[in-house]
Amino acid sequence: MSVAAIAIGRNEGERLVKCLASLGAQCAPVIYVDSGSTDGSVAAAKAAGAHVVDLDLSVPFTAARARNAGINALNSLDSGGEYVQFVDGDCELRDGWIDAARAAIEADARIAVVCGRRRERFPEASRWNRLIDAEWDTPVGDALACGGDALIRRAALNEVGGYPDDMIAGEEPEMCFRLRAKGWTILRIDAEMTWHDAALTRFGQWWVRNTRAGHAYAESAARHGDSPERFRVAQTRRALLWGAALPAVAALGAVLIGPWALLLMLAWPLQALRLAARGMGLERAWFLTLGKMPEAQGVLSYYWNRLRGRRRGLIEYK
Repeated sequence: MSVAAIAIGRNEGERLVKCLASLGAQCAPVIYVDSGSTDGSVAAAKAAGAHVVDLDLSVPFTAARARNAGINALNSLDSGGEYVQFVDGDCELRDGWIDAARAAIEADARIAVVCGRRRERFPEASRWNRLIDAEWDTPVGDALACGGDALIRRAALNEVGGYPDDMIAGEEPEMCFRLRAKGWTILRIDAEMTWHDAALTRFGQWWVRNTRAGHAYAESAARHGDSPERFRVAQTRRALLWGAALPAVAALGAVLIGPWALLLMLAWPLQALRLAARGMGLERAWFLTLGKMPEAQGVLSYYWNRLRGRRRGLIEYK
């Protein structure tokens, strides 16, 4: 029995063409869900033989909503398949991945999700691409969550009702949290899964991407922070402590007491050195520490909009 595939995207251009070609070589059927592209992505997907789903323009786009729409379309096309490979439209499936992932998931009926090594296609193109490539190198074995690319058992996904339609980011860890609460497991295997093309060339893009992460932490904590796991509470608190409280106290102290209060900011380089000592490298350690500022921005943005009874739109860095 073949493995179905669902790709989601918006204005991915040539990246989408490569994505669908890689899926067609290993999966069937292939479904592409488009979120309002204006670059010919829909025509390219149809030319590649994919079944295309156009999301309703009147409803705010989210990646979670797109994935759920893909599942609904798949249920109409192939209701009997056991597994589905999700992939973002800026990714390309590696040769042999489906065989490796399927062997892993079939070895244990408790496994709901299998993911592997996602790599940046052009890590040398920018510091930001290089940092993301390191970020994708997650530990092998039982995991708490997957990313956008993963092989998933359809029965498990149906049991938890799919992805949270209204989350603008962080929908995969949230879905995995609900899977684990039902007794399912997430597995990261030592296998090449996808090439990813972040196309980050500017500091501003990196900043926005971290802002989105902070927003995801805050919303996830708001949904499930009262669970025994305290889901995403620690990440939210760290963002606020390092990215908002520390700079604010240092700045206020400088005004009320004197410039020496700014010495509090030495906690940043000390934290970076502590993280670097764990073996992650000084560059990554420094930007993980600095990244708490945009993360805090995302956290505060979530709570501000929640206070006003509003939902924020997509936070896009491309």
